[in-house]
Amino acid sequence: MEVRCRVANLNDLGKMQHLFVETIKSTCRNDYNQEQIDAWITSVKNVERWKSFLDTQFVLIVERDEEMLGFGSLENGNYLDFLYVHKAFLRQGIASLIYEKLKAESLKRGFESLSSDVSKTARPFFEAKGFKVIRENINLVNGVEIRNYRMSQA
Repeated sequence: MEVRCRVANLNDLGKMQHLFVETIKSTCRNDYNQEQIDAWITSVKNVERWKSFLDTQFVLIVERDEEMLGFGSLENGNYLDFLYVHKAFLRQGIASLIYEKLKAESLKRGFESLSSDVSKTARPFFEAKGFKVIRENINLVNGVEIRNYRMSQA
């Protein structure tokens, strides 16, 4: 599969938000209940936060033809904020490609390790990349408790 990796722009916002919602609904249902998923995806309604994220973070998109396969972002040079892959393209190396590109950008900016707050669903992927759990987080989103993990490279 021939894919292209590029820096995101404001025109990508709608596709990114759609991919974010659909990925969470599909891939996280074994780790989170419906109430948690519904609360989590409400963050897509905060358009200003999404626009700000595009302005302040290094955001990469992987696409094939005009189809978005995934996206990821680097905040402050060493924090992986977003890493989402389209549900139809899981386990095809897209997340690893995004991760490697973001890691290379972080190294270029002078950082030696990365950290991220990751879902239960994403935890095995990050562990495979050498991340270790620093702590479990309990986030309250619209009154709903959602657990994730602060992870960092060893």
